[in-house]
Amino acid sequence: MLPRTLPPSQLTFFCVALAAITVAPIPATASLPPLPGSSSTVSTTPPPAYSAPPAETAYTLGAGDVVRVDIFRVPQYSGEREVALDGTLNLPLVGPVNVAGLSIDETTALLSSQYAQYLRRPLVTLSLLSRRPLQVGISGEINTPGAYTLTQTGTQAPRLTQLLEKAGGVTQVADIHQVQIQRPGRDGNPQIFTVDLWQLLDTGNSQYDISLRDGDSIFIPTGTLSLQEASLLADASFAASVSQPINIAVIGEVYRPGPYTLQGGLATTRDAGDTGSSARTSTPTTVTRALQLAGGIRPRANIRQVQIVRPTRAGGTQVIDVDLWKLLETGDIYQDIALQANDTIFVPLATALNPEEIPTVVGSSLSPNSIRVNVVGEVTEGGLRELPPDTALSQAILAAGGFNNRAKKGEAELIRLNPDGSVTRSTLPVDFAQGISDENNPILQNNDVIIVNPSALARLSDSIGTVLGPVGQVIDNVISPLRFLNILD
Repeated sequence: MLPRTLPPSQLTFFCVALAAITVAPIPATASLPPLPGSSSTVSTTPPPAYSAPPAETAYTLGAGDVVRVDIFRVPQYSGEREVALDGTLNLPLVGPVNVAGLSIDETTALLSSQYAQYLRRPLVTLSLLSRRPLQVGISGEINTPGAYTLTQTGTQAPRLTQLLEKAGGVTQVADIHQVQIQRPGRDGNPQIFTVDLWQLLDTGNSQYDISLRDGDSIFIPTGTLSLQEASLLADASFAASVSQPINIAVIGEVYRPGPYTLQGGLATTRDAGDTGSSARTSTPTTVTRALQLAGGIRPRANIRQVQIVRPTRAGGTQVIDVDLWKLLETGDIYQDIALQANDTIFVPLATALNPEEIPTVVGSSLSPNSIRVNVVGEVTEGGLRELPPDTALSQAILAAGGFNNRAKKGEAELIRLNPDGSVTRSTLPVDFAQGISDENNPILQNNDVIIVNPSALARLSDSIGTVLGPVGQVIDNVISPLRFLNILD
């Protein structure tokens, strides 16, 4: 062991080295204020918004880091060391040294000053061999909020987008313009800053994908996105994975309203009462696919004002208006937005129909391929028929072969089962030259029944036949035995 008394030259060097080192005391635990959006009281001072993310800071040591300490020409004091739970490095000769929260350069200077008490001009080299796992938390508009442990490989710290992917991706109402990050400070006071992650999608600038630090807390607020922004966000690498199933509901003017499950681009559904069959097709989880699963839209559906009711993590809801007519008319694919878990699609009833638009709507994938209509009574070929979804009353009668000779031509009865369970029965005029009309020649719906009644002459003939039928049978019963006895020729 070397003497503790140093020559004046070495003492001067030692004092200068100590003067160049500033070691701030690091508390064992730091109490972090709650993030915005939590139930606890938060400061009314908003976090500062940055046009660019803060500059990257040097990595700081903490419990679990493994370092190698090399002292030139003193191999007995060199070797690998792990930072203990209390943030100290237990080193030979100098004992435990608190390095929690210090960078590699700061730790190197501190160890040099510690060994300088026992060694003459120690040359200390410190290298980081493996990083400790990071403990971070995330809340807000993320699919799986909570605490996460991120493994660090090599010398690269985990990035913000890696945490978003690990937490299931952001929701479709996430305001990624203002991702808020709360980071423990070395003085015990947390740092709060805002990152505009949208710049990463818009410009591809990776500096907005900041590296994370141990103890970071991330909050993603709720925002309102345009349809274009929603489409871009749905395709981002940190959006929700399409391999996960989502439960949605479709209500309103569709043939089979109710809950449905869409999974990973594969849609699965079962008809009511069907216990053995299912349909699976490879399509994205969008509004139009959900409408297809629900049997397609009804003829009176208002596709200009379809609404998506979407819950938020804050407990509220957002209503997103979608104009599917723009999708059919101009190919505006932004109207066919991606869905997320617990969305409800509402298709309202149209107050009036434009006959010129009907062929476009019924010929699209939004409508069913066919409807079932039962045509009975005085037609040539009555019975259940599969017809196109834009079939009107007069066309259904023609599809059944038209009126027969007994029909009361010029009118028919329409019986319809309403969604509320009630039944309506109406008598409508039939003019094969007339176009589609809500009053006189309406578009048919699935399971409609058309009845063509007999004419007055046919009913009279049926009545006479009913009255004279028994008399004729009596006469026939009397005459037949007489003929058998050869009484009558």
